[in-house]
Formats: sequence, structure tokens, C-alpha cells
Amino acid sequence: MGLRAFGIAGLICALAVSSAGAQTAALVAYAVSGDAIPQSLTGMPGDATRGRGIVVNRQKGLCLLCHTGPFAEERFQGDLAPSLAGAGSRWSDGQLRLRIVDSRRVSPNTIMPSYYRIDGLTRVGAAWRDKPVLSAAEIEDVVAFLQTLRE
Repeated sequence: MGLRAFGIAGLICALAVSSAGAQTAALVAYAVSGDAIPQSLTGMPGDATRGRGIVVNRQKGLCLLCHTGPFAEERFQGDLAPSLAGAGSRWSDGQLRLRIVDSRRVSPNTIMPSYYRIDGLTRVGAAWRDKPVLSAAEIEDVVAFLQTLRE
């Protein structure tokens, strides 16, 4: 069965499981400007190699649950969201950062989860409350990797 069989509830459940590894910590404050978070959450650029690892990891980033991309070695890539191929050409660092941090700020009806948000969420398991799916450093790593995808 594919993701469509499980629907949004399955995606939310999967995200709750993936966030179990995230550490409880105060979220870094950030400023949204238009459709972007222009400043790095850590004050430093991320590591693209680590970012790729997060994107293809089905227990951490879960990106391939919904997205496809230039990952020939990865089977069963999603088709519910835009391809990640060319993401670095379509969006700036800041635009990618906001879409990962809280995509609902860009598209309120999106099915993409908020990877760096802990408030205003519903039906989150007790073990995973108050923990972002990704840390600020991991967000920056994913942004750095996505910027390498130019075609």
C-alpha cells in the first residue's frame, strides 16, 4: 500500500515517529520576510552532505514520502508533492528555509508538515510533544543540500 492508502493521518503518524529523535530545546527565533526566512537559523550555512542524508533518510526527514528527486538509488519516491530536482533553481535559501520550517506560512492548505514548529499542532503523541522534527542545524543542512539541486 502506498501513502495514498494511509492519507494525511499516516503522514502525521510517520512524522510523530520521526520526531522522537529530535531533542527538546527552545526554538531559535526567526523573522519571516515575505515568503522567506532570509537569515540562517544557526547563523552559519549548513552542510549539504548531511542535508542529503536527512532528505533521503526515511526515518528522519521523510522527504521522499511525498517528494521525488534525483536519487536513483532510492526506491519508492513519493508523488504527492513537487520534485526536489531543481529546487535550488526555483527557490532562494530563505524561501526553502520557510517552506521547511513552516510551509503553512506560504500555503495554508498544504499537506507538508512543519519541521521546525511545536505550537498549534494537533494529535501529536505525548512522547513527541514540544520537539521539532528537525533541529535548526538540520534545517540549515537540508537548505544547503537543496541549493545544490539546480537541474
